[in-house]
Amino acid sequence: MLPLRIAIAGASGRMGRMLIEATLKEEGAVLASAFDRPGTTFIGRDAGELSGNATDVLITDDPRAAIAAADCVIDFTRPEGTLAHLAIARALGKAMVIGTTGFSPTEKEAIAAAAQAIPIVFAPNMAVGVNAVFKLLEVAARILDDGYDVEVIEAHHRFKVDAPSGTALRMGEVVARELGRDLETCAIYGREGVTGERKAETIGFSTIRGGDVVGDHTVLFAGIGERIEITHKSGSRMPYASGSLRAARFLAGRSSGLFDMQDVLGLR
Repeated sequence: MLPLRIAIAGASGRMGRMLIEATLKEEGAVLASAFDRPGTTFIGRDAGELSGNATDVLITDDPRAAIAAADCVIDFTRPEGTLAHLAIARALGKAMVIGTTGFSPTEKEAIAAAAQAIPIVFAPNMAVGVNAVFKLLEVAARILDDGYDVEVIEAHHRFKVDAPSGTALRMGEVVARELGRDLETCAIYGREGVTGERKAETIGFSTIRGGDVVGDHTVLFAGIGERIEITHKSGSRMPYASGSLRAARFLAGRSSGLFDMQDVLGLR
């Protein structure tokens, strides 16, 4: 069986570097190409240089050529970049794994439309452990459906540009769905001043940004006399990279469809 050819978008970024390192170690996969924005310092340099692994792949600023060389492109960039790469992948009939967050509802619709033509895994978090937490939250919400206030607390590094994180929002969505609520109407994003008493049906979000925190997420179910906390903490970006490669393998042989990591892990 031929190895799965992987293209990495945003190759010189923090997540891009980790994806390159993971791909080079992945059995049954090969780094076919790596690309980044024009003008990026590492254009023309070895894709493995930043992780200390020499390769025969140079970082390019030509996304079309890079995606054409691969079976699947993995993208953790920015919404505008991801959507541009998605259009190319769709035109070329290539699979795509999208870990980018911060999309608007309209942009998410564009991803769903593209999935009618190519296979896509689109998830706010690719780590296996985080997706296990999503499943645990379903169970907890069903049990703690009365008399417990729900708060989602997340922390990330100072460079993250969207808030709350996509993972925090998905956690809120999971809990809201199990409780029969609509997150769009019950979410509270931060509090300030005289807010009045907490409304029981709300789900609160608190965001922390600082330093080099990779990603911490806690969902708090606060009752009278007890608190239940379900927490996931990331010590590195490797779990996201490993999960992304697992997602890429899941897409191999599929012609179209929109999936997330719950599908990849068989948790539906």
